[in-house]
Amino acid sequence: MAHQNIFPCIFFSILFCVSSTVAQGARTFNVKYYGAIADGRTDNRKAFLRVWMDACDQKGVSIVYIPKGVYMLGSVEFAGPCRGVTMFFMKGDLRAPRGAFLNVETWLGFRYVDNLIMKGGGTLDGQGQSAWPFNQCHKNNNCQTLPISVKFDFVTNSRIKSIRSIHSKNAHFSFFGCTNINISNVELLAPDYSPNTDGIKMGSSSNIRISYSKISTGDDCMAILSDTSNIDISNVYCGPGHGISIGSLGKYTNEKNVNGVSVRKCTLNGTDNGIRIKSWESPISITASNFLFQDIFMYNVRNPIIIDQTYCPHPPCNRQTASHVQIRDVTYRNIFGTSSSEIAVSMQCSKKFPCKNIVMTDIKFGHHGTKKSLKSYCSYVNGRSFGRQYPPPCF
Repeated sequence: MAHQNIFPCIFFSILFCVSSTVAQGARTFNVKYYGAIADGRTDNRKAFLRVWMDACDQKGVSIVYIPKGVYMLGSVEFAGPCRGVTMFFMKGDLRAPRGAFLNVETWLGFRYVDNLIMKGGGTLDGQGQSAWPFNQCHKNNNCQTLPISVKFDFVTNSRIKSIRSIHSKNAHFSFFGCTNINISNVELLAPDYSPNTDGIKMGSSSNIRISYSKISTGDDCMAILSDTSNIDISNVYCGPGHGISIGSLGKYTNEKNVNGVSVRKCTLNGTDNGIRIKSWESPISITASNFLFQDIFMYNVRNPIIIDQTYCPHPPCNRQTASHVQIRDVTYRNIFGTSSSEIAVSMQCSKKFPCKNIVMTDIKFGHHGTKKSLKSYCSYVNGRSFGRQYPPPCF
């Protein structure tokens, strides 16, 4: 499979230059000058919204500056379009209110913003401990949702760097309708028992780069959903959590293809799954193709390599038909480590649309903590294998 360099170097060079020289000629908007109080108790929504509106209306480069301290902040949306480059510079920490806030979609939202830079080393504290007992979505699909910590909708040509998110009530970061996003040096943390705390979810987005980050959660470290393309993930540490997932796919009508995902030089430690592609058994017809998984180390992972086209997290499911998601052109190369289960490679593809052109090169796993033999399991897979293979390939 030919895998292209999916990011225009010019875009990231320009963004780096803007970020590096932003202080020159930029105008700074300090939230404290707008009445924000860093006592960890006062709701600062009004002050933050006034700061954002003034900064967004500024031509050139503007900086929303959050000094050191702890700022309580209720649910708020920072909307564009803005007139120039806007930096959300967090030296301080933002804290969500305690409690569940059922059916509130987002804690912090950025919407219709071009050239956003979010950085500074600050922490986003979702205070999820006070909300997780109210979350029933990990048990059934008919549930009231909790707010995502940061939701980026229709954000373009932007960068998120050196931000820490802890104890999200729901997912940490969500991207929808976004293009040309560079995420680096972020740390997304929640305990393994925290429900639905995905690290990064993305849908209907393209040209997303995620690198040099740590994600430890109670759900997927990353979930790549419908209508997403040209995703590059490298040098990411994942664990605990449910691994790096493409999907789930095929659940909703009007879903679109997923194409061009590269996962390289990553480590997964103690996760339920390693690298996973998952789809529902439904008549919704889309294609998931052109995926590269390369140079990945796994330690004590229960399902290191898995394709599951009978995905059903909350049985019983309405299994209308075999999955109509066509998975094809997937390459696994130099993937190694230890499995905590005896089946290190599981590919349960669709009977109606078998997986096509699955290529495995140099796959080597041992059983974690024992000398037990490992197995591969395949159904409805068309593939080839090269180099070292342990466990032995099943196609």
